[in-house]
Amino acid sequence: MKTLIVHAHPEPRSLNGSLKDLAVSTLEAAGHEVRVSDLYAMDWKAVVDAADYGEQATSPLRVVSNSGRAFEAGALTPDVAAEQEKLLWADTVIFQFPLWWYTMPAILKGWVDRVFTHRFAYGVGVHDETRYGERFGEGTLRGRRAILSVTVGGPESHYTDRGINGPIEDLLFPIHHGILYYPGLEVLP
Repeated sequence: MKTLIVHAHPEPRSLNGSLKDLAVSTLEAAGHEVRVSDLYAMDWKAVVDAADYGEQATSPLRVVSNSGRAFEAGALTPDVAAEQEKLLWADTVIFQFPLWWYTMPAILKGWVDRVFTHRFAYGVGVHDETRYGERFGEGTLRGRRAILSVTVGGPESHYTDRGINGPIEDLLFPIHHGILYYPGLEVLP
């Protein structure tokens, strides 16, 4: 198995860092190949801008069409192209992060914004009157699995039907369904 771990926590000695390290050692001990994208260690640029698309950028910037043209032209920045290659290499993607303000850290959302470009992660396949491309289980990343390894800052009872934060499944639904399943990743529990 080939696993990509996308890690988003600024402190290497955090619980998230320890969980990432444990996943790497456990998977490698079992004979699996592992690659890690440690976004803070990489000093990942979290904002989309015209520089991401080079000569394919328009003014005004149109992220969807510009990203699709840059992807098709092979003109994405090297950091984005490298992350897309890692996704295509992987059988499984583990996203390791803390739940901050009910969602993923901004640096990880920025990774999604920049790496899941049009024509790579979405906007592929047949587009006609009855079908709008391959998505929700049919996209580019079909056949790959994803799992969230998420830490939270409260007791388990806070993340239940009657808990103050609501059910953890509800909090993770936009990530599971909208970010991961949309381009075809099979989301594991």
